[in-house]
Amino acid sequence: MQNYIIKSHKVGTSYNKPHFFTLNKGMNSGKPQNEPFTNSFVIIFDNEKDCENIFWVAYSLWKSKFWHQHLVGSVISFLRLPDFKKEFFSKSAHLMVEYEAHIKHVETLKLLAQKEKQFHENINLINDMRRVIIHRYSNK
Repeated sequence: MQNYIIKSHKVGTSYNKPHFFTLNKGMNSGKPQNEPFTNSFVIIFDNEKDCENIFWVAYSLWKSKFWHQHLVGSVISFLRLPDFKKEFFSKSAHLMVEYEAHIKHVETLKLLAQKEKQFHENINLINDMRRVIIHRYSNK
């Protein structure tokens, strides 16, 4: 089991150990990212390998909308730190039991994220070319 610390991120704080951030307000609560959000929790690790493994667990939980059932608040929904800690510790431990399967899933998720990025870059190139052609055509 990995050892990690979850706490609220304070703007301007820098962390020396490997870490990532998860959004804690809004309908995208639980979204992991390497750059800090204004309203986020920080998850701090002792080594980079554990950080990467748990990042993909957090990504899977966010994509599956796991955190929606734990949101509170009537106007702006948010996750409470104690609820996040309790659920994240138990869920990540459960997902890491089958470590070989977990590594296989992580590799697949990385590949899909890379393909998604390439797809978006191609869409942007197509849109740029469309604009150039339309601009040339309309300025004759």
